[in-house]
Amino acid sequence: MAANLTETNVFATLRGSGRIWAVGAIHGEVTRLKALHTSLSELMKPGDQIVYLGDILGYGPDVRGAVDEVLTYRRAFLAQPGVEVDDIIFLRGAQEEMWQKLLQLSFAPNPVEVLKWLVDHGIGPTLAAYGGSAEEGMLAARDGIGSLTKWTSQLRQNMRLIDGHTTLMSVLKHAAFTDDDSLLFVNAGIDPTRPLSAQLDAFWWGSSGFELMDSPYGSYRLVVRGSDRRRGGVRTGAFTATLDSGCGLGGKLTAACFAADGHMLHMIEV
Repeated sequence: MAANLTETNVFATLRGSGRIWAVGAIHGEVTRLKALHTSLSELMKPGDQIVYLGDILGYGPDVRGAVDEVLTYRRAFLAQPGVEVDDIIFLRGAQEEMWQKLLQLSFAPNPVEVLKWLVDHGIGPTLAAYGGSAEEGMLAARDGIGSLTKWTSQLRQNMRLIDGHTTLMSVLKHAAFTDDDSLLFVNAGIDPTRPLSAQLDAFWWGSSGFELMDSPYGSYRLVVRGSDRRRGGVRTGAFTATLDSGCGLGGKLTAACFAADGHMLHMIEV
């Protein structure tokens, strides 16, 4: 299954033989992210891999700083002997998906309603990070497609001017799995009744089926997610793990290290 899915270029493959660190939703909390990276540097071993489970953007106080910190850590990680580019993976989260929808707002049949929904779900701090505001967007949306296109084009340009940000958004994956199909990493969950290739928005918005999983999802012995819209906290079960401590919404930032068999070896909360 993994080989076929990899061909779509929206899935990443990890070595199933090593330890894998998974980082939960960051939501613009750069101070906690820096503290987490300090702890990771002390605990990581040669051969370890990292998956950021999405939602770097949104909600928190410093979205731009959080993206910069992720890029800085990526460079330091890749500079270590023996580390390959594919040893560090970034997933698309709900906030990154929302940002892309916002940049395509001029194509929406009801842009005012869509923008209101995006703002209600945390896009405001990301807008501010790239020189925009909800008020400007609403005015542009009400003024017509020409003004809206100009506004979103300026946001794109502002993002391009910040080194690495546009590039990072362009390489985000929908999910990551080990090459032996034993561990699966996602943003907000999966619909266990559908194959990976047909998950659609379940990757970013989850499904009630994820919480109710009482058996493995295909060959995957464990499915790890980094974001929980219901804010239920960190939870681990027989077949699932949730690493969302509410970072960006008053909670901590969580990361965990998993062995090849799905056993959790370490957990960090900062």
